Amino acid sequence: MNLTTPVAIPPSPLRLAHNRPVLLLGSCFSDEVGAKLIAAGFDVLCNPFGTLYNPESIAACLSRAVANQPITDQYLVCHEGLWHSWLHHGRFSHGQKVEALAMANQAIGNTHLFLQRHPVVIITFGTAWTFTLTQHGVGEAMVGQVVANCHKLPAAYFHRSRLSVGDIVSRWQPLLRQLGTDVLFTVSPIRHMADGAHGSQLSKATLLLAVDELMSPQCEYFPSYEIVMDELRDYRFYARDLCHVSDVAVDIVWERFQQTYMDAATLDLCKKNEKSWRQSQHRPLH
Repeated sequence: MNLTTPVAIPPSPLRLAHNRPVLLLGSCFSDEVGAKLIAAGFDVLCNPFGTLYNPESIAACLSRAVANQPITDQYLVCHEGLWHSWLHHGRFSHGQKVEALAMANQAIGNTHLFLQRHPVVIITFGTAWTFTLTQHGVGEAMVGQVVANCHKLPAAYFHRSRLSVGDIVSRWQPLLRQLGTDVLFTVSPIRHMADGAHGSQLSKATLLLAVDELMSPQCEYFPSYEIVMDELRDYRFYARDLCHVSDVAVDIVWERFQQTYMDAATLDLCKKNEKSWRQSQHRPLH
């Protein structure tokens, strides 16, 4: 008796190996997969701009990294004693304006150098919902643009809307041509219930349709969303907030990921590296 509906993943010509670096960008699900790759001994740069959820913000940071185009202080805002970048996650915020700008631009420069090594780029879209800055005087360069993080500023400063399939495709098609490397798309299985159950589903459907239109010999799709939603389909595979996935679910998705994109020799090396990594995490009692 079958108690699940397994998601069939077609064979892929893309192969991940330890001699090729991997760049991950996107939602916090990228952090989960990135941590697995690091433990397995891969050369990884994971979310260098911090956690980014919507396709527009991911594209904005990635395009700057491709062109090695730093931001100016017109992209910063000061709120509650900290300077924040509208393009970066809150971990780049700093009490000094110069330091916040330097950290943000260092991330752009580091990612540019990493891209010169032609890594496999893994993109995880989290949501199609965006916040566009409408308030003047809080980062003039971003007025009318989608921000990556609201940094707890008043909701009245933003216009909330959902990207269309066309918006995402038109933004990403030229960027993919610029990248000129293998790109693996996935959609995060993490539910955004702040958008409501229906709003979250509309968002995920938009992302899935957009990714499908972006497919090419250079681009692939890995069904992490479908594995969690259709194959696992049980709250025991979710964390306590019932929105994020549990460690067990991440392990299952990681196992399917390895089976799809790694050959036998790479899998053997992964096991050895993971064992060494676990040993390195042990802390002596005395």
